Amino acid sequence: MKNDADWGKAAKLCRLSQEELRMARELGFKPKSLIKNIPNPSQRWKASVADWVRGLYEKKLRKAARTKRMKPPLAAA
Repeated sequence: MKNDADWGKAAKLCRLSQEELRMARELGFKPKSLIKNIPNPSQRWKASVADWVRGLYEKKLRKAARTKRMKPPLAAA
């Protein structure tokens, strides 16, 4: 399948593990967007794609936990 080949190419170019690929898919990224975000050597400030994906995934989990915690209890009818 072409899609699997694209994900394999993105994993190799971005140096992503299987866990990081899973995270990227859950976040809704496409292989092309991961490849486009590979930092250039002149972009020393930019995190690697693996660090970027991990950071976004952790942020998503924190946000989900916070909204779950803040949900008001349902009133009994």
